[in-house]
Amino acid sequence: MGCSGCTSGRGCSTASPALPGGCKNNGSCGTGGCNKLSVFDWLANMELPSGQEPFDIVEVRFKNSRKGFFRNTLGVPINVGEVLAVEAMSGHDIGVVSLAGELVRLQMKKRNVSFNSEEIKKIYRKAQTRDIEKWQEAQKLEHATMYRARTFAVKLNLQMKISDVEYQGDRTKAIFYYTAEERVDFRELIKVLADEFKVRVEMKQIGARQEAGRLGSIGSCGRELCCSTWLTDFRSVSTSAARYQQLSINQLKLAGQCGKLKCCLNYELDSYMDALKDIPDVANVKLETEKGRAFHQKTDIFRRRMFFSYTNEPDNFIQLSVERVKVILAMNAEGNKPEDLTEKVIHTKPIEKKHDYENVVGQDSLTRFDKSKNKKRNNNKRRNGPSNENRQAAGTTNAGKPNVNPNQNKPNPNANQNKPNPNRNNNRPRPNNNNRPRPNNNTNEQKKD
Repeated sequence: MGCSGCTSGRGCSTASPALPGGCKNNGSCGTGGCNKLSVFDWLANMELPSGQEPFDIVEVRFKNSRKGFFRNTLGVPINVGEVLAVEAMSGHDIGVVSLAGELVRLQMKKRNVSFNSEEIKKIYRKAQTRDIEKWQEAQKLEHATMYRARTFAVKLNLQMKISDVEYQGDRTKAIFYYTAEERVDFRELIKVLADEFKVRVEMKQIGARQEAGRLGSIGSCGRELCCSTWLTDFRSVSTSAARYQQLSINQLKLAGQCGKLKCCLNYELDSYMDALKDIPDVANVKLETEKGRAFHQKTDIFRRRMFFSYTNEPDNFIQLSVERVKVILAMNAEGNKPEDLTEKVIHTKPIEKKHDYENVVGQDSLTRFDKSKNKKRNNNKRRNGPSNENRQAAGTTNAGKPNVNPNQNKPNPNANQNKPNPNRNNNRPRPNNNNRPRPNNNTNEQKKD
């Protein structure tokens, strides 16, 4: 039901009431949706003009990339993701709505399907629970049916490969997809399959690219295959596409999952073809010079550079511009030869440009402040006379007085720091002893007597 990367069991953001599990990839499909060949409806948020009815045809997708257009005869709104029971060749089939609205009209124009075509079948109803259960039971039988059908094909010696089986929604019909290089007579095989599985059998041949698109896989680029996600127009790819893009012809690298050349080789081929129009084809042409012949080695197409080597120096690659190669080819056509491949370059002295404006930034120097400080220092020296060293040598000061050190005769306060000073308290103020009581001399004399 979903893309090849649906491995999570936590459900999907596009789960419907009929399919509560969705594609079980938690809303992170590698293809941008839960279905192969999903389409982005960029008209979904636009309202229709007043009085216009919505388009009554919807696009329904079945297993893998099989799609079809069906007319909405119910007259009820149908949204993308709903499961429908639609008309089939016999009985009914079950599919999921992949596109609805005005964008279906554009899809029908793209596929050249007429709006009033009788091939457009109708929608029976929205799928009920019993329809979905029967449909899921039929899907579980597809792998076993495919392997069983392969054994019957081998027993009948048929040169074919049955790659996929798709049951109809009502389990009354089965479509067997196969690939074969030659025409195969499978009439006997149809009888055996019908008797074995009790269903109506339809054999449908597909190509190798369609087979890879139906099965799905991961390409060498790390993404899901283009044929299983969005590519529907399978164009032939030739080896010339690889040669134009200067790719090595390596079958292992250029082949896809289908065994054919990769479809992506055609994506950028037009850009390479446009770029090669102005580049001369010198694959089988040799450039004639006085130094010797030169042959082409490789070309850088978008940088417009060509590499040549002399026949006697095959390991020496010389890079030339496309214009230089054209000049040499024109000279050889006239019978002339240049001295060598390289173009001579005349070196001249560069002319100094004289600015006709005032360069304000250039006038200021980063060290302009340092220079101004030096000038101030020199001016101060001139004003103050000779320096201190010259003054000490002369023994005089600025005023002509002898140079006497004012601290010469001062005692050193730290000299007698550890010696006790008896006069340490001499300078302190003495206490006033006027109010102290004086001794009484008479009393002492009486005691002596």
